[in-house]
Amino acid sequence: MSIPDVEQEQKPPTKFGAFGGVFTPSVLTILGVIMFLRYADVVGYAGLWAALSILLLAKSITIVTSLSLSSIATNMRVRGGGAYYLISRSLGVEFGGVIAIFFYVAQAVAVTMYVIGFTESVFAALPVSGLSFTTVATLTNLFVLVCVYIGAGWTIRLQYGILAVVLLAVASFSLGAWDQASMVRLQENLTPQWTDTYSFFTTFALFFPAVTGIMAGVNMSGDLKDPSRAIPLGTFGAITFTGLIYGAMAFLLAAGNTRATLIGEGFVMYETARFGPLVTIGVMAATLSSALGSMMGAPRILQAFARDNVFKQLRFFAPGSGVSGEPRRAIVLTFVIAQVALMAGDLDSVAPIITMFFLMTYGTVNLACFYESISRNPSFRPTFRLNHWTLSLAGALSCVAVMLLINTLWAVVAMALAGGMYLLIARAELMVQWGDVESGVAFQRARKSLLRLERERYHPKNWRPSILALSGMGGRRLHMLKYACLLSADRGVVSLAQIIVGDLENLSKRRFEAEKILRKYLREEDLAAFPVAIVDESFTEALKALLQCHGIGGLRPNTLLLGWSDDPEKARSISEALGMARALRRSCLLVHSRREAQQWDLPRGAINIWWTDAVNGPMMLLLGFLLKENREWRDCPLRILRPVAPKADVGNVAAEMREVLSLARIEGEVVVLPTEDPLQAVHQHMGSSAVLFAGFAPVPDENPACVLLSGLQETMDLPGDVILVHNAGDVSLDA
Repeated sequence: MSIPDVEQEQKPPTKFGAFGGVFTPSVLTILGVIMFLRYADVVGYAGLWAALSILLLAKSITIVTSLSLSSIATNMRVRGGGAYYLISRSLGVEFGGVIAIFFYVAQAVAVTMYVIGFTESVFAALPVSGLSFTTVATLTNLFVLVCVYIGAGWTIRLQYGILAVVLLAVASFSLGAWDQASMVRLQENLTPQWTDTYSFFTTFALFFPAVTGIMAGVNMSGDLKDPSRAIPLGTFGAITFTGLIYGAMAFLLAAGNTRATLIGEGFVMYETARFGPLVTIGVMAATLSSALGSMMGAPRILQAFARDNVFKQLRFFAPGSGVSGEPRRAIVLTFVIAQVALMAGDLDSVAPIITMFFLMTYGTVNLACFYESISRNPSFRPTFRLNHWTLSLAGALSCVAVMLLINTLWAVVAMALAGGMYLLIARAELMVQWGDVESGVAFQRARKSLLRLERERYHPKNWRPSILALSGMGGRRLHMLKYACLLSADRGVVSLAQIIVGDLENLSKRRFEAEKILRKYLREEDLAAFPVAIVDESFTEALKALLQCHGIGGLRPNTLLLGWSDDPEKARSISEALGMARALRRSCLLVHSRREAQQWDLPRGAINIWWTDAVNGPMMLLLGFLLKENREWRDCPLRILRPVAPKADVGNVAAEMREVLSLARIEGEVVVLPTEDPLQAVHQHMGSSAVLFAGFAPVPDENPACVLLSGLQETMDLPGDVILVHNAGDVSLDA
């Protein structure tokens, strides 16, 4: 499944700058319903010092998140989709998809919060007769829908006038509070007065939606002239400006009102203001503009997500309307969600839900910037440099910590839902046309690990199978590769190599296609291996190059795996490969499987080890242990078959072998076979054999290949699968 990139759908040049597109909607969302209708409660229950601490904590999270946002936004060409676009192009489609859904829902429900706030102010200031609260709220929601449906340009121009009204309302309140301020009231309101309902973190949850307005400008990313400049400038301007206002208002609320007034049922800002009706107009304007901002931002997130075709069911919301591509279908859906939430909740119950979703979004933004930074990807070159990965990490951890402190149960539920959505998108195996940071992080980790391996001296204790499997040497490549991966037991590295004999200049394209086919084959068979194809004028030179140069540092292959073949024509190739591996001190495995070529049945029988000598024995025992570590092989008993001379001390030999198992910390059965014909004795005592490991030594170079094959053929004819093992000497059981 392929996802077309959003960049392919070009939109006309946008027309909003930092002030109109970012600062204004951000300030109006921050100076909104919470400030006018709930900030007095925050100061009343928390007291001045705790209220300032809540403000500082909330602003700290938004500042750090804004640093991360600015770093990411100045590192790419920002299109529509806001936070979703930034995260999906950094952490990948899985994280981006999770944030798209959660952030969209949070923004849609935020419309409900602002509509409820507007309706409360209407009922507090005007004699509304004959209309219920729900009716007025629904009519307000419809008005917001119509305004946004017409287009963002008209709505943003309307917000300039609303901003002026809000600032006049704040000024009216400030003058009134200053007139009645006293040090006595201020001292009485310095300390908190917590209740069973209001604690520090529940009050924080009530207040935090007030500072989430930084996303209002980011959500308009597709409608900005220069997003890389407008987002940092407008966002930090809004944070600084509103932070000063909230700090001053906390002092004025504490100094100008009694505790009873602050936590009472009245409209504190209206009653405190020098000209109360101006505050009423201001709260109506602020809540209405915040609703407009959320109704503009949320559909653009959904539209960008739908255009990426992550879920085909959402493709309906991808098209835009008009020359500016307005997401009108998504606007209607946002209205429906807001209306459903409107019928189900009130301001105090909606605010904590929004807080949880926004914190999750902020945490992911910080995580994206953290990963971009530590991956040290050369492509991460943000022009905004006032940030560091430690700040981004602290921001991400802070968001998670605050979520848990606000409500542990709902935080866990939210993160579980996010994890489930992540897995759902990941299982779809989406192929995106944009890069993400995951590969960069993996590269950086691999680089550091390889350098560490390079500095460490090799010790047999750290031996792991690094297997180079040659394709095309035998007729059962699937089984050969299955065994290579099983013997690595997710603790080693497997490479599938194909040698193409010929001229590189003429076959370079074929080499590329061969590697592509190998990669597809490994993916289809779900095999954890790396493909490699090489072209050379002779098989010998190609294999020599592979054994010497394939891999890097401590991940060079230490074991060559070949598939057994009964074809005499392939005898010399196998012999050459074994001889070269021996010369380069590589261990060798020869695999002969009798399973059907197109299926892999569960193993039945024992893992038998024909202990031939003390050189190959340790490697065979270790490979048998690794094979047994795979889930489907765990029920297969491990047995050591030890042929000895007829007059040998059987008890002493058995004790020695049990001592070997004890030192190796491997459980297994020891069967000592006094015999003059080891092959016959092994055959008789194998029982039901899933696989037999047997040692062998490559013959001297001067011996012909047919001698090698004839010497091993009898062993290969034993029942069950057979794996011949030659240890190059770097495996130790007692390490």
